[in-house]
Amino acid sequence: MKRRSSDSEEPGTRRKPATTPQGRESQLVSMALDLVEERLRKGTASAQEVTHLLKLGSSREQLEQQRIAHENELMRVKIKAVEQAKEIEELYRNAISAMRSYSGQEPLRGDDDYDQDLL
Repeated sequence: MKRRSSDSEEPGTRRKPATTPQGRESQLVSMALDLVEERLRKGTASAQEVTHLLKLGSSREQLEQQRIAHENELMRVKIKAVEQAKEIEELYRNAISAMRSYSGQEPLRGDDDYDQDLL
C-alpha cells in the first residue's frame, strides 16, 4: 500500500470527537486551519482565506484581543466589587442590629431597610 506524500493525517488516525461543545469547536477550528494551511502550501487558498489569516496576524488584531481580555478582567473585578459591597452591607446591617439591641431598641428585622430605622 502506498503512503500519501502529504503531511495531513491518514483518515484512520483521526481523534475521537470531543465530549464538550467547546472541545468540539476547538477540534473543528483546528481542522479548518489545517485545511487552509494545506491550501496555502499548494497555492490553492482563496482570497478570503488568505485575507482572514493576514488579519489574524496583524498588530491591530492582537491589540483587539488584548482589549477584549482587559474588558473581561474589568468585568470580573466589577462583579467581585459588587459581591464585596453586598457582604459589607450585610456586616453593617448586623452591626447596627447588634448596637440597637445593646441600647435596648428592637433589633433590625431582615426585611427592614436599616436606613429608615435609623431615623
